[in-house]
Amino acid sequence: MTLTVVFENNPGGPHFTTGWGFACVVELPETTVLFDTGADARMLIDNMRAAGLEPDAIDLVVLSHIHGDHTGGLGEIMALNRGVPVFVPPCFSDGFIRAVEQAGGEARRVEPCQRLAGPVLTTGEVSGPLNEQALVLQTAEGLVVVTGCAHPGVDAMVAAAEERCGGEVSLVFGGFHLGGCSRGRIEEMARRLQAMGVERAGPCHCSGDLSREVFADLFGGGYVDVHVGTRMVLPSPDGG
Repeated sequence: MTLTVVFENNPGGPHFTTGWGFACVVELPETTVLFDTGADARMLIDNMRAAGLEPDAIDLVVLSHIHGDHTGGLGEIMALNRGVPVFVPPCFSDGFIRAVEQAGGEARRVEPCQRLAGPVLTTGEVSGPLNEQALVLQTAEGLVVVTGCAHPGVDAMVAAAEERCGGEVSLVFGGFHLGGCSRGRIEEMARRLQAMGVERAGPCHCSGDLSREVFADLFGGGYVDVHVGTRMVLPSPDGG
């Protein structure tokens, strides 16, 4: 499977536009998944096309949480993909659900460890200062967790993936909600993830520059530099 970050506030190549928010496309042989939609529809679509991805090829959308920098591009994606399923945590309001349906989408509240497509699952809603879900991918190297902002704590998102979906998380990337935290707090989180068995980590979006520096130092070769345009190819669970 191939993952491409198409909305991010860490700059990438010259063909991509940087903006506050997060979105990632997961390509499977039969299904294309969009996790979060960034803050701006035009920027999202332009970045997708710059990455060689067609916005009207999205088969399903997964939203981590209700903040606008993760839901801002949803309307245009639904306009291009009529009837597209939109998977949201149960905490999303009835008003949001109605708005999705009125715009031509099909809103679906998720359950813990719900399988969305092939090796793509969700943690389900994780409780925190703001409830949130993360995307979970089953690969031959272990679980991969993609977080929008990780408001409950990136360690809590990893723990939920392992407890609910089974197996160990080998890679976690996305927003870690560590922007503005002290070096000591960031180091504590990085070491906690390592103690949980996480081998690779890629803090971006709301993680802050200091987090990227600390994680790069502590994870060494396991640090993943995530920015708009980042593309990763992961082995499928059967090793293909």
